[in-house]
Amino acid sequence: MKPAHLALAVLVALIWGLNFVVIQIGLAEVPPFLFSALRFAAAALPALFFVGSPRVAWRWVLLMGLTLGVVKFGLLFGGMYAGAPAGLSSLVLQSQVLFTVLFATLLLKERPTPLRLAGTGIALAGMVLVVVDYGADSPVGALLMVVGAAAVWSLTNIITRYAAPPDMLRFMVWVSAVPILPLLALSAAFEGVDSGLNALAHLDFAGIGAVLYVGWAATLAGFGIWGFLLRVYPATAVAPFSLLVPVFGMSSAALLLGEALTPLRLAAAALVILGVALASGVVKAGARRPASHPGPARLSACDPADPALVPR
Repeated sequence: MKPAHLALAVLVALIWGLNFVVIQIGLAEVPPFLFSALRFAAAALPALFFVGSPRVAWRWVLLMGLTLGVVKFGLLFGGMYAGAPAGLSSLVLQSQVLFTVLFATLLLKERPTPLRLAGTGIALAGMVLVVVDYGADSPVGALLMVVGAAAVWSLTNIITRYAAPPDMLRFMVWVSAVPILPLLALSAAFEGVDSGLNALAHLDFAGIGAVLYVGWAATLAGFGIWGFLLRVYPATAVAPFSLLVPVFGMSSAALLLGEALTPLRLAAAALVILGVALASGVVKAGARRPASHPGPARLSACDPADPALVPR
């Protein structure tokens, strides 16, 4: 990989890792459903009018938008709003790879390799350490919401494989347009119209910056660069950089939000990252891109070529 492209890959991991800190800042000013709606509005508009059609069946855009935008991010933002720390959330969300292995085995009848099973076990051990460390002085329910977000995210991996979008950035712009109205409706129903209007009326530069960062930097710029790298290099050369996301997430949360990096938390991070690397196959040489036609035959539990396997 050229030095400039190597720098781009690290930059994307940094953008996505820092994203969790920015989300925490935004949630301090705007309730989760409304903040999520604003995030997707920023990602979709005005890009929607310039990218052209998604070039996939509309049913995949709608299904992906509702599953990813409403359910997954509703759980993630809700969990962080309820108290799940930004750094740990960036780590816990990596468990989506483990759920992908599970769902691919149960729903698609795929048989995971011994290496992936070993990686799943290692990562699960790390998740147990996360629960032990986090549950000592924090609400476990918030952490479980983030785990639920990871589980839903794994389902979107399968949806993305069937959709097989030729342009991931274009696809994500259209997907981002779908959850805006449902999220606004949920915000009105559960957070209250008055609460939402009050949050918008008092939104300061930090809150506006958080919305724009999550929508523009983490979604549009992140996926644009990542998609470019996947077009230029084999997936096995690009995908390992996604393992830097929790590293940047936890370190930036420690530096900017004062979150503690305890020995137990660091051990958990090491186990999860190692386990995910094994379970996703990014450490396996000779991985190949999937076939060009969608369908069950081309599904793989955690193929690193899948752009949906990286956080956003």
